[in-house]
Formats: sequence, structure tokens, C-alpha cells
Amino acid sequence: MSPRAETPAPPDAEVHRFGPAQRWVHRTTAALMGVCVATAACLYVPQLAELVGRRELVVRVHEWAGLALPVPVLLGLASRAFRADLRFLNRFGPHDRIWLRAALRRDRRPASRPAGKFNAGQKIYAAWIAGAALVMLGTGLLMWFTRLTPLTWRTGATFVHDWLALTVGIVLAGHIGMALGDPEARRGLRTGSVSREWAQSEHPLWRP
Repeated sequence: MSPRAETPAPPDAEVHRFGPAQRWVHRTTAALMGVCVATAACLYVPQLAELVGRRELVVRVHEWAGLALPVPVLLGLASRAFRADLRFLNRFGPHDRIWLRAALRRDRRPASRPAGKFNAGQKIYAAWIAGAALVMLGTGLLMWFTRLTPLTWRTGATFVHDWLALTVGIVLAGHIGMALGDPEARRGLRTGSVSREWAQSEHPLWRP
């Protein structure tokens, strides 16, 4: 564990990064996504299916967690700070292309990775996971309402849903791995504040 993560920085050395709305949306969405992934694993991995049992209950929990997945984001839109963060995530500028080129070259020098409040990797991840969640929701509904759609639609939806679920699991594992390697970023989502040193090093274009 990084020493700076164990020893709180003085108040004047910290900057505000996330408010209650952003932190609540992230935590709730993460919890719902975790339930979806865990229940999917129990449905598709034979060893877990045998261990857990009660398949019908697992299916219902998976379905309702999937339906609830967009709710935290929709509720978060009531927050001005959350809407501002969505605008930051949705803007891709020249500095983001520089960041991506440095990431592909594995260049870890702070000067070679300019970033605003969110870096290019975070923007791409946010866009991809949001799109994947919508596709998963749509294909899941086609699979759920079996009497309203033709068999060919349900077959295609099942194929897309299953393979996209596997991809989501892999991407989420990478996201969690990145978070585990950055204690200060985790502290920002936990407490709302980060050290000024970290902000200047990792997000030099961000002006809190």
C-alpha cells in the first residue's frame, strides 16, 4: 500500500474531486453490475451452478439487477455536478489522443500523458461500458419476453448477450485491476477528495 494512501494529506494539500451524487452513482452501479456478473457466473459455470443451486431465484435476481442497472445514472442526472462529469467524459480532445499514444507506447511519464478530470482511457471505458450495458439490457429483454419476439430474434439475442457478458466480465476485471493499482483514485471515489500532488501528476489539465 502506498504511504500517501495510509497517511491522510493535510486539508490544504487536498482537492475536491467527486461529490455525493457522483460517488453514489458509481457505488450503486458497481453493486448492481457486480450482482449481474455474479449471478451470470452462477448460471453459466456448472461448478458454481451446482454450488449455489436455486436456479430460478438466481435468474430472477439477475433479471431485476439488470433492469435496475440504468436507474442510478438516470437518478444522478438530477445532480448538476454529475451532469458536468458526463460532459467531461463525452469530450475527446487532442490531449486525449496524445494520452492514448503514450499509453500504447507504455510511456508512463506524467508529461507525456496530459489529461483533464478524466483521462482518455477512462473516457473510452465509460463510453464502452455504457453502450454494453444498453445492449445487454436490450438483448436481455428480448430473451425475457419470449412470447413477443420470433425465435430467430431470441436466438440472436442470446448469442449477443452471452458473448458480450463474457467481454464485460473481462473488461471489468481490467477496470478493477487498474483501480487496485491506484489507491489515490480509489480514495477520491470513497471520500470525494484526492491529494493535490496526485491531481497535478495524473490529471495536469484538470482545474478543480
